[in-house]
Formats: sequence, C-alpha cells, structure tokens
Amino acid sequence: MADTLLIRLIDASLNRAAEGLRVVEDYVRFNRDDRLLTKAAKSLRHDLTSLSAQIVASDRHAARDTSGDIGTDLTLKNETTRRDPWDVCAASFKRVQQALRSLEEFGKLIEPQFAAQIESLRYRVYTLEKSTGTLLHGAEKLADISLMILIDRCKSPDAFDQIVAELVEAGVGAIQLRDKGLSDRELLCRARCMCARTAGTQTVSIVNDRADIAQRAGADGLHLGQDDLSVKDARAIVGTGMLIGVSTHSIDQVREAVLDGANYLGAGPTFPSQTKQFTHFAGLDYLRQVADETSLPTFAIGGVTPHNLAEVLSTGITRIAVGRAVTDSPTPAAVVQKFREIAQSTR
Repeated sequence: MADTLLIRLIDASLNRAAEGLRVVEDYVRFNRDDRLLTKAAKSLRHDLTSLSAQIVASDRHAARDTSGDIGTDLTLKNETTRRDPWDVCAASFKRVQQALRSLEEFGKLIEPQFAAQIESLRYRVYTLEKSTGTLLHGAEKLADISLMILIDRCKSPDAFDQIVAELVEAGVGAIQLRDKGLSDRELLCRARCMCARTAGTQTVSIVNDRADIAQRAGADGLHLGQDDLSVKDARAIVGTGMLIGVSTHSIDQVREAVLDGANYLGAGPTFPSQTKQFTHFAGLDYLRQVADETSLPTFAIGGVTPHNLAEVLSTGITRIAVGRAVTDSPTPAAVVQKFREIAQSTR
C-alpha cells in the first residue's frame, strides 16, 4: 500500500511539472518568439520525460486515482485569475519548481540518483525563469528605444553637457557614456551630468564598463564588454533594478549573456568603426543569427551610418548603437532625425 501511495504522489508531481513546462515553453515560443529560450524549455521538458521513464508507466497508471483525489476540487481564488501572459508563465514556473521539489524529496525513497537528477533539473528551471524574467524587463524598459548614442568625455565638461542636452532634446532613446581614459573622478562627474540631464525624460542613461560609476551616478543601465565584469558580479554592485547590457561577437556569447541574465545585447562589430578598432567583423550575417536566436533587445554596433542602416535593419535587428556618426556632426539632432526617417521608411 505504501508503495502504491508513493507512486501515486510521484505520478502527480511528474504530471504537474510536465504540464507547467509546456505552459512555459508555449509562452517563450508564441508570446516572446524566442528560439533560445524555447529550446531551453523544450530540453527541460524532454529531460523530465526521460527521467520519468525510471518509474514504470504501468505502475504510475495503476496507482493513479484522479476521481478519488481530494485535491482536485480544492482551488484558491487567486488560482483562477491571471493578469497577462507573463503572469500565466510566472505561475507555471512556480508550479514546476514546487513539483520538482516534491519529486526530489519523495524520490529519495525510490532511488537517490533519481532525486539528484531531479535536483539538477530544478536548478535549470531557476535559470530559465531568471532569463525569461530579465528578457521581459529589458523588453519593457527598451520597448520604444531603437537608437543608442555612444558619447565620450568631449572637449570639456560644458561641451559634454551640451551634447547630452541636444541628444535628450532630440528624443534619443538611450545615451551611453563610454570613455576609457578619464580618471575615476572625471568619469563620475560626466556620468552624474548625463544622469541629471536624462532624469525625468524618456532617455535612458547608460554607463559603459564601470559598475561602480553607474551605481554611484544613479544611471539607468550598465553596459559590459566581454572582458569586463560578469553579469552576476555587476548585478551584485548595481542591484536588481538597473539594466545590464552585454556586447557580443559570436552566437555562443549571445547564449551565455541571455542565460546569465542580461537585459539587452550589443551585437557586432557590423562595419569598421571610428570609435573602436577590430581585427574581425561579425558582419550582417551575425546580426541575422542573433535576430533568429533571441528576442532579447539587441543593438547593432560598429560603423552603422545612415548610408548602411537599411542593410542593418534588413537582418531583423531593429535597434542600433552609434557614436561619431552623430557626435562628430555639427548638427547631431539632424543626424538623429535622418536615422529615424530611414528606419521608418524600411518598415
């Protein structure tokens, strides 16, 4: 009798976990149209199916007693309503995690190795939940932002303040401060100036590389390169609310950044750039790869100008990050408007 009751419990938990994973998979597949997260969810579901084969199907069916289950008619009010598709997905994540925990604990009574494998699966679900949540956060924060302008120190603090003010006035979605040569004190001063100008506007302020400066200046975001801090270490400094972006140059780096919890990506270099020198250019084919792999907000970087913007947009990447194409112009706002007109004409 005890064995039958145990198998019945295991059967119910396996079913709950599999059902929840299917809901998660449907969300990232149909609502987010995200290939990478869909593959991760599908892999989890298939691995759970493989593990469930350790419990003989005929035993599970024989032990099942749906009509006599006292839990089938116990439903809390908050279980019958959902606010939006993400709320459905989030609830399913919790359902999966709770079912896996039950499987792990009671599975120890059947086979310790089975319990250990379920534990590993549960940790992978946590990672997928984190990646899905940070993708949604980035998508919401950057929903209307298609243009990011990279700026350096400029000739003086006044010149810096002037260009930031012009870009904010022009309605630029995001401004990223990137300067490797300034002292910490000067960099913090520029960052605070930028954040003061963007505060209360639709423009997002981002600091490149320096998590400490971004946090101290009160920036909206931090952008990391491949040689900078990891997303995990940066998050420990800037907290949970700040956007974190990661520059990527290969599809493996994209996958790593998404699973690490990046809110957005930079992808490139696309063309030769006046801002940064590269020996290898990922090019337009790489942008197509990224657009096909993930729905995480992605900015094409490297040498993007009004002359080649249509080529970039044809890859499926709809956001761009540019520097001197705008900041070296005597009329930055006019160049920003030119980018907008071209982007609109290609839609």
